[in-house]
This record gives sequence, structure tokens and C-alpha cells, in this order.
Amino acid sequence: MSFPGFFRSLSTAIFRRSQVSIEMEEELRSHIAHRADDLERAGSSRAEAERRARIELGARERYKEESVKALGGNWLGIIQQDVRIAWRMLRKSPGFTLISVVTLALAIGANAVVFSILNALVLRPVNVPDGATVYQIEQAQDHIPSQSYPDYVDLRDRNKSFDGLALYGIERAGLDANGTPVPAWIYEASSNYFDVLRVQPFLGRFFHASDERGLNSIPYLVLSYAYWQTHFHSDPGIVGRVVRVNNTTCTILGVAPKSFRGTEVFYAPDFWSPIVDAESADTLKGRGSRGFWVIGHLKPGVTPAQATDDLNAIAGQLKKTYPADDDGLSFGLARPGLLGNMLGGPVHAFVMGLTLLAGLILLAACANLGSLFSARAADRWREVSLRLALGSSRGRILRQLLTEALLVSLGGAAAGIAGSIMLLRALSTWQPIPDIPINVPVNPDSSTYVMALLLALFSGLLFGLVPVRQIMKADPYQGIKAAVGATQGMRRFTLRDLLLAVQIALCAVLVTSSLVAVRGMLRSIHSSFGFDPRNAMQVDTDLGMSGYKGDQVPVLQKKLLDAIEGIPGVKAAGFANRIPLNIGWSDSDVCTKPLRGGRCGVGLRLDRRLG
Repeated sequence: MSFPGFFRSLSTAIFRRSQVSIEMEEELRSHIAHRADDLERAGSSRAEAERRARIELGARERYKEESVKALGGNWLGIIQQDVRIAWRMLRKSPGFTLISVVTLALAIGANAVVFSILNALVLRPVNVPDGATVYQIEQAQDHIPSQSYPDYVDLRDRNKSFDGLALYGIERAGLDANGTPVPAWIYEASSNYFDVLRVQPFLGRFFHASDERGLNSIPYLVLSYAYWQTHFHSDPGIVGRVVRVNNTTCTILGVAPKSFRGTEVFYAPDFWSPIVDAESADTLKGRGSRGFWVIGHLKPGVTPAQATDDLNAIAGQLKKTYPADDDGLSFGLARPGLLGNMLGGPVHAFVMGLTLLAGLILLAACANLGSLFSARAADRWREVSLRLALGSSRGRILRQLLTEALLVSLGGAAAGIAGSIMLLRALSTWQPIPDIPINVPVNPDSSTYVMALLLALFSGLLFGLVPVRQIMKADPYQGIKAAVGATQGMRRFTLRDLLLAVQIALCAVLVTSSLVAVRGMLRSIHSSFGFDPRNAMQVDTDLGMSGYKGDQVPVLQKKLLDAIEGIPGVKAAGFANRIPLNIGWSDSDVCTKPLRGGRCGVGLRLDRRLG
């Protein structure tokens, strides 16, 4: 049905309901008047005749409901009436309503946060066109996605399963746009990177495979949308501007679209640079230099298993041709976004654990609300008995209680979603490591809102159906005669005790899990690192960003070290290419000679007296 047709039907239902209600009221009033006339002619007074006529007629509201039902029903009017009565009843108990809404808001809000994280890290494919067909190639034996550039070229040219394969890696560079180099984190990408991923530029153009003419043949870069906004103030004339990257002249070709943050969920680059210009010839020619990642779209009709077999057939040829570097080489496929299975496996396990805990929180909240609604139904037993005695059906009363439960659940969902949006926005901008652009965009989308609505409806029905047994076994005569006796006859404590036991069990599981997690975190913080981190500081340097190379590096490193050791309070200082507990890995942790590219961390040991 189209929207205009729906609104026409809705308007017809509203006006028809009003007209039918007016006609029924007039009919009932006419019936009472005629019967009163007959009784008055029989000798009764007018007031007595009208009173007896109303008594003989019985429950007018029941006749109205039966008449509406006989006319085909009026779902809109019924819903409107139920909601209006439910709202009025909830307003009479503000304390009960507030506690119920807050309890459910916390539970649904927690589930909304966890679902958004699950959606961002596990369910949602990489944000490129046809992202569901994108796979990352990893080494099958240890699930590490790192590949060498020569192996990538062989896979790209020989495979029959992918529309195209692209290579990229995360690196740091110094961008000089105004005479002062500033550190930036980039993607070093193959020249066909944007072509393979089918991404279109927001501004200008991308570099392409047709631009490549060998090493140092693509002196271009492409800015990310966020970096263009923050560092170039959204200047539309940025295309064609000349800047320096690691003291090498480059031209800005364009700006990537706002929604494209690269192909790793946790990392947002500042710009993309062609790898044939960013890396040295030795790195690009070394088959054993594995530090890059390969990604591509599967061809239509090709399954991951078929693609894996195709890749491993190429691996067999490479092992025979290059036994020194590719011995034991084998490939597998993984979903991109979390460095394949290297981070994907642990992250998936962690998120699934969070999902389980959030589900337990919701069940505990439903058990709590079930107890509250059961107690409330028992307290309203006299009201229920009176309504049953006046002719109301049990189904009608049960529907009214369910409407109240659904109103509470929807209110709790609205409050929970509002709170979760604020928390998720904070998480999306949170950068746990200040000098590395690592963050995960977990902002809620339409799927989060749909999930919250479904949880609200499920929860409302779950705890709203708890008083069903009380309503179905209700005896209106006993309820009116002795409300206390009727309450005891319902054995209301049996169900409430069961719900209380379930709630205690779930809360015990949640509290125990939380204590175990906190204890594990505290133990990791106070673990022995093999060295004393107190009074130690780290100063990060990268001389390559300013263009220092070769023999220039050790001279400047020596000057830096002498200057730092001369600072009052510094007890000792030294260079290392990988500081302990730092991100990354290296097989030469401490250096006594210049490092390749001039990149080092400066470790300081401060005098304890100066702190």
C-alpha cells in the first residue's frame, strides 16, 4: 500500500470510529429511554424507571465492544484506548514507572552499545562497494596477513579468482606543507589500490596503475577527508598543491570520500602514498621482506575455498622457484578490517563475550521487572476483580496489562538508546594511543535502532506475560468479597520467588565475571615487565621525516643523545628502535649504531630524587 493510500485508510478508520461510537451511544440511550417509558407507564417514577432500565441493560461498555467487534473491529481505536488507559495507570504509580524504565534503559542501552561494537567489528563488511566479496590474503600456517611485494606481484598476475589484488601497509611519514614537517600516519599502497576497491574520489582524482612507470614514478598522494578538513581547512583548491613527504616533493592528487577510512577498521590514515615512491628498492625487491597486506574482490561465482586452492597452487610454484624465501609458503583467506584472523579471532571472541554478558543483563532486568509486575498485579487484584464482575473479559484485562508493559519497555528503550548514542559517540572518537590514529567508529545506525526496538518488544512481552496465570485463575466473587484471601489463593509468591532466584543467579554470574575481569586487569598492570618502568620516559624521533639519510643519521643521533643527557635530572639515555612494550616487533631491540631510516626511540632514566 502506498503512503497516500495508507493515510486515507487511517483517516477513514478514525472518522468511522467516531461515527460508529456516536451511533452506538445514541442507540443505547434510545433503548434506555424506551424501557424507562414502559416502566413509567407501569407506575414507576421517572427516576426509578431510568435506574431500573440501566440495570436491566447491564454493562454498556461491553455492548459497545461487542458491537465494534461485530462490525469488523476497530484496531486503531482499541490501541488508542489501551494506550490512553495504560498511560493513566502508569502515571498513578510514578515510582514504579521510573524504576521500571530506568532498569530497562540500562539493560537495553548496554545491549545497544554491545551490538554497535559487534556490528562495527564483526558483522559489517569493509566500507567499499561490494564489500561482502572483499577478502584478505594471509599466511595459512600462522594466520599472519603479512606478504612481500614480489609475492604480491606474482599473486596479482597469476591468480584466476580475484578481479584484482591490491597491496598496502601502514607507515609513518613527515608531511611538510608550510615549511614545518608534521608527523602523519599513512597507507603505502600499490598503484591499483583504489581501482581494485572501486572507490571514487570526493575531490580531484586517485593515482592508478596506469600512472606507474617503475620506482619513484608516482610522486603523488591522496588526502583522507578528515585530514583535508583538519589540516587544509577543506580547501577545494588543494588539488595540484605541491608538498614534501619525508623531504621528497609530491603533488596532492585528490581527497578520498568521507566514508572511506581505508581497509582496516581500527586505523584511519591521514593520506595514501604510492608504495613505489614510499619504499626503497631493497624492500620492494626482497621476497623475504614481509610487511604488507594484500586484499581484493573475488570474482562472481568464485567461492573462498576455490580462491584458496588457486592461491596455494601459485604458492607451490613459488616454493619451487624461491626455496630460500618462500619455503613452507601457503595462503588462506580472511575477512578484512582486523588484519585478518590475527586480530579478528581475539576480537571476535571478546565481542561475543560482551554480547553474552549484555544478554544476561537483559534477562536479569526482565526477571526483576517480572517480579515487579507480578506484585503490581496482585496489589491491583481488587480492581481486576471489579472489572471482571462488571463484565470485562480476561483477555481485555490481560491486553491492558501487556500495553502497560510495552509502554514501559518502549520508554526504557528510548532512554537506553539516548544514553548509548552519547557513549558510542565518545567511543568513536576515543584514541587510546595518542600518537597513533587508532580508533573504531562504532556510531549506531539503523540496524542498532531496529535491534533496540525488537529487544523492547521482546522484553515487554516477556515480563508483561508474568501475571497471566493470576488473571486467568482470578475469581471476581472472591476478589470482591475478600481481596486478601484472594491474593493468598493466587499463590503469588511462588512465581515471584522463582523470578527472584533467576535474578539472583544471573546477577551472581555478572558480578563474578566483572570481578574476574577487573582482577585480570589489575594483575596485568602490576605484572613484572623485566625492567623498572618508574621514572622512565620515551621520546619518539624519526629523522627520516626531515630527510636525514645515510651518514647524516648517526651524527645527529649523537648530538641528540648528548643534549638529552645534559638535561638536569636525566640519569641515563639511549636509543632503541623498539621500546619494550611498544606497538610492533623487531629482531634487534636495542641499537648501538644508526638504524635504517634514522628512526629511533630515545629512552630516558630520570634521577629518582627529581622524579
